[in-house]
Amino acid sequence: MSAALANYLTITGIFILCTWAIYLPYRMGQLHFMMIANMVISAYFGAVFSGAVVSGSQVQSAINLNLHWPFFAILLCGVLLSALLGFLVSLAIGDAPCFAVVIVGFTFMYLTKAVAENTTALGRTFGMFRVPRVIEGLSAADNRLFMVILVYFFVLLVGFLIFRFDRSKLGRAASSIFIDRDLAVSLGVNVKKMGILLQTSSSALGGLAGILYLYTLRAISPSFITFHNVGLFMTMLFVGGYTTQWGPLLAAPILWGVPLIIPESLQVWKNVFYAVILIAILMLKSEGIITRPLLRRVRRFFVKKTS
Repeated sequence: MSAALANYLTITGIFILCTWAIYLPYRMGQLHFMMIANMVISAYFGAVFSGAVVSGSQVQSAINLNLHWPFFAILLCGVLLSALLGFLVSLAIGDAPCFAVVIVGFTFMYLTKAVAENTTALGRTFGMFRVPRVIEGLSAADNRLFMVILVYFFVLLVGFLIFRFDRSKLGRAASSIFIDRDLAVSLGVNVKKMGILLQTSSSALGGLAGILYLYTLRAISPSFITFHNVGLFMTMLFVGGYTTQWGPLLAAPILWGVPLIIPESLQVWKNVFYAVILIAILMLKSEGIITRPLLRRVRRFFVKKTS
């Protein structure tokens, strides 16, 4: 497998996880962008504890932090750290309206970026690089293949858990909050607890994506926190379809892949490309491409074929 194909597959899988991290709180109508901050925080955590190199100045004077935790310990701790941060914040905004949750998410994003850009131990604007390979004994090609397998293992695992959630009582409760919060409360749904659950899960998923992203690129910098990435994940969610978990599986490979094959002279227009697609989808098919009625029709079609 070529390096380009391996990187495309790995980043696509990571972006599917990122989009699901936004999808989960949006099940109850909250756009929780704190997962991007969690993603970067966990990546920096992994870089520090893996023994990555810090660039201290423009002449690239490197400082090795001499910490060499194994990959799976960093992965577990990074997820737990992000989940803890998400949980603590959710205690205050678990039942907040969508706009308030958006503001909190953006605040944490740019607070994280400001801290990273002004902390010498984190490399300031240069970030951290030369992260060790996942398995040092393997070649670069074998490590890339291992990362592809590992990322899609987590895509399958997280996808299964979300599938079970969507079809559980909790999933139906989240849907009732999305449709009518007052009605959900009258039916006995605890909005605050649901918000805490989904925001914490979203943050943990962001932490998982951050560690996987770090070991794929073997570097991290504050430049990941941009409106471009917010727009990218939002486009993947709303174009694919925000009412089901299946939308990102369709949207992520296309929306991430198409800009990679267009001429370099047109690369500067990729944000416009995302914006036009998002606006068109919201105007023509507001629920996205993959919707629940579509899934029911597909299910009935295959039931008829097999009967």
